[in-house]
Amino acid sequence: MHAHSPEKIGRDAAELCDWEGPTGILATKDAGALLAMDADCVCYNAQGETRIRETVDDLCRILASGKNVVNTAIVSLVYPPFSNHKIRARLEEACATGRSTLFTSGFDPGWSGDVIPLSLASCCERVDTVRVSELMDYSTYADPDFTGVYFGFGRPLDFAAPILQPGMLKGGWGGMVLLVADALGMKLDEIREEHERLPAPESFESAMGRIQAGTCAAVRFEVQGIVEGRAAIVAAHVNRLRDDVGPAWDRLSGAKKSGYKIEVRGSPSFVCEIEPIGEDGDHNTAGITGTAMRVVNAIPAVCAAAPGVTSILDLPLFTARGPRR
Repeated sequence: MHAHSPEKIGRDAAELCDWEGPTGILATKDAGALLAMDADCVCYNAQGETRIRETVDDLCRILASGKNVVNTAIVSLVYPPFSNHKIRARLEEACATGRSTLFTSGFDPGWSGDVIPLSLASCCERVDTVRVSELMDYSTYADPDFTGVYFGFGRPLDFAAPILQPGMLKGGWGGMVLLVADALGMKLDEIREEHERLPAPESFESAMGRIQAGTCAAVRFEVQGIVEGRAAIVAAHVNRLRDDVGPAWDRLSGAKKSGYKIEVRGSPSFVCEIEPIGEDGDHNTAGITGTAMRVVNAIPAVCAAAPGVTSILDLPLFTARGPRR
């Protein structure tokens, strides 16, 4: 197991994953030693969005060594035709060298925005629009240093939140939008972005840190695939730190607090609401676990696939296999 953070080096995998242990698998920073091992596949879950060059270097090195890779980093690779052509060319070359396969997915972008809407659409004679919305309370999401900063939570409303800068939303969710459009045979004219933020009505504590009154407590955004002037394929987010912020913004029906709403409009139309629940009862825990397991469960299909940089459109249906406990 490779780790980037110095404080993780030498620690058992069970300790890092909060399992009962030990496993005898220790974290190392010696990537060369790991690559020298005989392995069919590497599960790559490092932070990629803030270190793209290093991540691409890592992926190319692994792929060229002959090992397949399942990956949650650089989310534009969810749909390779959308990704940067220079990055894709490097990865394809590495796959050709190692006769290996790369697959990128997760919860969102990923499963909620590709498998689910396309599965629903498989029962349609006509699809007019697809809308995939993450409607999540982030107050229990203990990631203030990355998600908190990137979304601008707890910052003034004029703070230049990285994820809301021009092109960033498209870079994150545009691949998902284009994948669905291509799978449905829709030709997009363009991909647009829109977003807004709302302030905290008063100061309060959350897993994202202390949120002062007047600072950002909710973010809403859309990445829209446009066909003839209308938003045909949409990836949307509504992320709150308190339930009473943005009462007019979209939310799940009934008592459901957080999750995903997938709307396929056409003939027939479908509205599917999914409420993820982790083992501790928390929806954010479920999202983190689901992101990892989406690519872990893909490993057999990826190892059996032809070499190259792939998406779900290139792989058969896969799922969890057998009891875990």
